[in-house]
Amino acid sequence: MYLKAMAELSNHEAVATARLAEHLNVTPVSANEMVRRLSDQGLMIHTPYKGVTLTEKGRTIASNVIRRQRLWECFLYDYLKIEWARLYEMACSLEHATAPEVTEALAVFLGHPTVCPRGNPIPEADGSFTPLNGTTLNAITVGETVTVQAINATATDVLQYLYERRVLPGCTLTVIEAAPLQGPLTLKINEKEIVLGLSLAKFVITKPNPTE
Repeated sequence: MYLKAMAELSNHEAVATARLAEHLNVTPVSANEMVRRLSDQGLMIHTPYKGVTLTEKGRTIASNVIRRQRLWECFLYDYLKIEWARLYEMACSLEHATAPEVTEALAVFLGHPTVCPRGNPIPEADGSFTPLNGTTLNAITVGETVTVQAINATATDVLQYLYERRVLPGCTLTVIEAAPLQGPLTLKINEKEIVLGLSLAKFVITKPNPTE
C-alpha cells in the first residue's frame, strides 16, 4: 500500500512523509516507521528535509499492484455495479490474491481500459506508468472553472463524502470563494453550491475546462 501510494503521488519527485501519511489515512509516526523499513529493503530512498522517492525496484512493484487494483475497480463498477465510493476498498482486497495471468485475462476481458472509475491511469503490463499531471483543486484560483480529472483519495469515508456532493471525474466546477486562513472552498457544481475543506480538495485532480 505504501509503494502504491508513493507511485500515485510522486511523479518521480520526492514526497513528504506527512503527505504520504495523509494520503493513506495513517499517523505520521506510522508512516515514518514504514518508510524506514521499506528503505532498508531497497524499495524507497528517504532524503532528510526533502522526502521519499521510490527505487526502480519499488516502482516496478508498485505499478504491478496498481494495475491489478485498478482493473478490479473497473470490473466491480462496470459489471457488478458496486457503489463508487467502495470500489477502492474492495479492489484492494482482491488485488492481493490475483495471479499475473488472472490480471492479464481481466485486462483482456475489460477491453484494456486506460483509467479506473476514479479517473486514475492504469499502468501497462510492463509496469510503465504515467502519473496524473493535473492540478489539485486546492491550488485553483477563485473564479476559475475546471473539470475533475481524477479523485486520488483512498479512504472510503472520503470517497463517500465526495460522491454525495457529486465531486466526481468528469464533472465541471467553479471555485467561487476561498475562505481566508486556509479556510474551505465554496464550489459551484451543477448550479449548486457546496463547501469543501482544503484537505479534501487536495485529493481532487483537475484539468482546464475544455469549453474555455
